[in-house]
Amino acid sequence: MSRSFILGTIAWLALGSVAFAGSPGSSLLAPKAPATDRAAPPPRAVKINPCASYGPNFARVEGTDTCVKIGGAVRVETGTSAGR
Repeated sequence: MSRSFILGTIAWLALGSVAFAGSPGSSLLAPKAPATDRAAPPPRAVKINPCASYGPNFARVEGTDTCVKIGGAVRVETGTSAGR
């Protein structure tokens, strides 16, 4: 084998290993998340609506165990008549 072939093969293997060293699949460990200066916010408390069992739009009266539903309707009627 020629000396240039051996040197070329060694150079090719060295460059290939450098190229693959930075690839994401080269590490068996999971990538670490970037460090942040802020702490994670606390989880939000889940509000439970005890009036949901009565149906939609029921709300609890503060300070009591009473559930109410406020609703309404508007109706407009008009009419005419021709007098004889």
